[in-house]
Amino acid sequence: MNDEAQALRKPGSAGSRLKALIRSSEIDTRMLTMVMVLIVLWLGLHMITDGLFLTARNLYNLAVQSSVVSIMATGMVLVIVARHIDLSVGSVMGFTGMVIAWLQVDIFTLGAAWNWPLTILLGLALGGVIGAWQGYWIAYRSIPAFVVTLGGLLMFRGFAFLVTDGRTVAPMDPTYQLLGGGIDGSIGAMWSWVFGIVAITIVALLTWQNRNSRSKHGFTPKPIVMELALLLLWAALIIGFVMVMNAYTKPRTDIPRGIPVPVLILIGVVIVMSLITKVTSFGRYVFAMGGNPRAAELSGINVKKTTMMIFMIMGVLCGIAAVITTARLNAGANSMGMLAELSVIAAAVIGGTSLAGGVGSIAGAILGAVIMQSLENGMVLIGVSSAMRQVVIGLVLILAVWFDTIYKKTR
Repeated sequence: MNDEAQALRKPGSAGSRLKALIRSSEIDTRMLTMVMVLIVLWLGLHMITDGLFLTARNLYNLAVQSSVVSIMATGMVLVIVARHIDLSVGSVMGFTGMVIAWLQVDIFTLGAAWNWPLTILLGLALGGVIGAWQGYWIAYRSIPAFVVTLGGLLMFRGFAFLVTDGRTVAPMDPTYQLLGGGIDGSIGAMWSWVFGIVAITIVALLTWQNRNSRSKHGFTPKPIVMELALLLLWAALIIGFVMVMNAYTKPRTDIPRGIPVPVLILIGVVIVMSLITKVTSFGRYVFAMGGNPRAAELSGINVKKTTMMIFMIMGVLCGIAAVITTARLNAGANSMGMLAELSVIAAAVIGGTSLAGGVGSIAGAILGAVIMQSLENGMVLIGVSSAMRQVVIGLVLILAVWFDTIYKKTR
């Protein structure tokens, strides 16, 4: 029997037993704290907005809004873990979105089957090229990422205007609009339940596989009661999410919308980025560079190449965010992504990514993005001005960094 299980059986204070339980479950205490903060925030906003915040309609919109920030935040985790920063993500998203819209409406044949898939591929390629270009100056010319991406913030915001001389480009292809999560941009009730059942099955299989793997390699598995409790919690969360998405119906009908397409895209991005960080050698290199760049280089890691790849990935993720944004707006506007870099950086930092490098998680960034978007969404419902919302977001970013500093000192 492991030490944690023995501690749970021994008489003692409730606090000591709770700490032993948390240790045995291997729950990230910082993530647990952020979940509690999110719950308190949601309940507070629900009361302040007279019951509007936790309605199915608002939660559906919140899920779609959070997708764009969350997608870019997963890339920002790698950037910050490697001890860099990217201030240009909002401008890159805006420029890429304008190019996609311009190609789709003004250059290619609108309505052709190949139109919107080709523009998406070109947009993602453009994002990757921009990321590689910025990564080249950072990695191979030793210019600080702050300076390069600050220049990128200004340059690509200007390019976004120059693409059409400030003209808004619309409308987008009807099929392409589904990617934005609009009226028809969801998968419906039946497929949402299918997705939920598949997700619960995958969580159960991963839990069972992890338990067997730990036993096979001589590690003490988690207490079976805790494993089952966590599995039931995940199942409840997935079922609750599906129920909420199905509770929001299409206008003037009783037809459930189901899970929006942007959320499905986000889930795909999270899976890929999680595999990159946890399974691939590239992910290990990124965390090694953040922990000690000099030691990583001496150990044989190609730091320059890895740095350039980090910014390429960030650029591609900006392209994905641009696709969702233009599809949702049904237009390309040069103001897209304005100040988005603040929300993206704040989401990563709130989620536990340390600005000192070497520490961060994809799941934490998603949670941070939901917290940031919940704040902004709640302030819109309350009627807070745009200027005041920027003040609050800036203050939250400062508090998040302060919390990260305190947390590292107390661990």
